This record gives sequence, C-alpha cells and structure tokens, in this order.
Amino acid sequence: MPAAPGQVHQVGTRHGMFGVRGSGDTSGYGGLVSAVTYPAPSQRPYGGWFDEVADALEAATRAAGVEQAVGSVVVHRGEITFHVRREDLLTVARVLRDDEALRFELCSSVSGVHYPDDTGRELHVVMHLLSMTHNRRIRVEATAPDADPHVPSVVSVYPTADWHEREAYDMFGIVFDGHPSLTRILMPDDWPGHPQRKDYPLGGIPVEYKGGTVPPPDQRRSYN
Repeated sequence: MPAAPGQVHQVGTRHGMFGVRGSGDTSGYGGLVSAVTYPAPSQRPYGGWFDEVADALEAATRAAGVEQAVGSVVVHRGEITFHVRREDLLTVARVLRDDEALRFELCSSVSGVHYPDDTGRELHVVMHLLSMTHNRRIRVEATAPDADPHVPSVVSVYPTADWHEREAYDMFGIVFDGHPSLTRILMPDDWPGHPQRKDYPLGGIPVEYKGGTVPPPDQRRSYN
C-alpha cells in the first residue's frame, strides 16, 4: 500500500527558517531545528490507475533494454513519483511519451532540489508530466551527486524543457548533457555560484529606497 503517514526517509536536518548556512538568520527563527524528510518508497498495489501506469512503464522499459531504470515508486498525497536512474532518464522520457499505454505528451516543468546531507544524491531533478490522452499526471525524479552534477537533457523528447533546464542549471548547477544551449537564464553569465543551493551564502547588495538604504541580509541584525 502507499506509504502511511509518518513513514518517511530523512535526508538531513534544517536549522533556522530557510536552512541557510554560513550567514546570519534574519528571520527570527534561528533556533528552529526540523528534520528534512521525504516519503519512503511505496509497495503495490498503489491504487487506481497508478498500477496501470507502473505496469506499462515496467513493460516498456524492459522492451527498451533498461529494465532496472526505475529504482523506486512513491505514492504520497494522491500523487505518484517514479525515481529513475539518471543514465536512463532520456530513454524513460521517450518511453513515457511514445508508449500507447502511457502517452505522457507534455512536460510541464523541470526543476531542481538541493539536499546537501543526502550523500551521493545531493542534487535532484524533478519532472512533471501530463498525459492529455489519458488525463493523468505523474512525477519523474532523478538524482546526481555534487561531485558529478550531470543529468541527461530531455529537450530532444520534450522541447518545453528547454528553459526549465536552463533555470535548474543556473540556480542549482545541474549540468544537462545534450542541451542545445545550456547557459544562464536569470543570473549574469559571470555570476559565481548557484543561488538556490542550500550552501549558497545569504548575501546581497544594499538596496536604496526613497533615500533610505536596506543592507544585504548577511549584514542585518541577527536574531538569536
């Protein structure tokens, strides 16, 4: 059955409101300590059409020669997530789009997540897919280590992923191999670091407003 409430996998501990390290927490919640968790893998039956999709995906990946591509399946809050090996991500994406029983024609988003304490899996790539044929939505997730932040690009399968992958590269430093033009999309080309990573310093520049100046976050009064 799907993972019961409270059955989770812990991947670290967050201190303060935002989990920022190396600079003052100006939120007023500097003493807050909470576990960073995500749901544990689920067991069959998943329920509803989830089993149909899982069966079809298992058969299609076997036929494509990547039988072990899907490592685990998580059903949580009425949604299903397939955790896929990064080296098989492009093949799985093509199968999800083209197989008659799946037909996930649209990739609505590609985003990144950074879990600095999830050793060997610090960077997560999350894709949201929609089947307009069957009116179904699923999530596909792949991981990469900090030391080797490479994941195959899915732009050749889902052209809508183009700027999404550029944003994940810009904000998290995830390198999408095979992307047609992997450049920054929000920050200047020479910007150091990737601002949405948890180890990125909470700094900034002074902001002037109506004659007053607001100091950058790391220079404001620290609450403790």
